[in-house]
Amino acid sequence: MQFKDLQVGESARVAGYETTGSAYRRKLLSLGLTPGTEFRITRKAPMGDPVEIAVRGFAMSLRKAEADALMLEKL
Repeated sequence: MQFKDLQVGESARVAGYETTGSAYRRKLLSLGLTPGTEFRITRKAPMGDPVEIAVRGFAMSLRKAEADALMLEKL
């Protein structure tokens, strides 16, 4: 599943990382988006970029390019 397929209020789990997303992998891992981490979409900007997620007790904003590096499982 892709990040763009999720709507506000839906939850997902990080299943892994795309092989093409290596530039963002280290950044997302350091921010706590490790495989198995669950999060919820809390807000989207009017044009869809960036997206705010609630993860591990805090809010994080991600750009589309960063979010496309994630492989997700919808909850």
